[in-house]
Amino acid sequence: MSKTSQRRHTRWIALPLVALLAAIVALGTLTADAFWSGAGAGIAAGNGGTALSMTMSPGTPATQLAPGSTAGVALTITNPNLFSVRINQLSLNVDAGTGGFAVDAAHAGCAVSTLSYTQQTNGGAGWTVPAKVGAVNGSLPVTLAAALTMSAAAANACQGAGFTVFLLAG
Repeated sequence: MSKTSQRRHTRWIALPLVALLAAIVALGTLTADAFWSGAGAGIAAGNGGTALSMTMSPGTPATQLAPGSTAGVALTITNPNLFSVRINQLSLNVDAGTGGFAVDAAHAGCAVSTLSYTQQTNGGAGWTVPAKVGAVNGSLPVTLAAALTMSAAAANACQGAGFTVFLLAG
């Protein structure tokens, strides 16, 4: 094959190859441009249903309180929703009872002002209350370790008392 014929043959192969590569690059650019530069407008609507309120049983000391002692608080959280619900913290509901506490009638001489509650977050992890399954509401028993303290200055009338702790989920 002569040099002239070899050059023509090389051009015949090289030119279409260059054109093909240019087309692939252009197509890739157009595809990327179309993917990233789209715009649109419209209205969308959805209905996930109405969330139902969870309920919490009033908290009670997990162990007997005496002046100067601390106890956990036991309660149960109930979820009537078809989805699980996350609670980040449990705080004292100061609008319920007397400042968030109540004492049984047999110990009326015990001032609940000697009680204090420490807000709980489960170590920052919170709690997830399971969803309702069929006709059964989701339920989560919780014990809040060392959440309730009785002052050492509490009257002797507080010994053996039954307390209620009213909480709010947040």
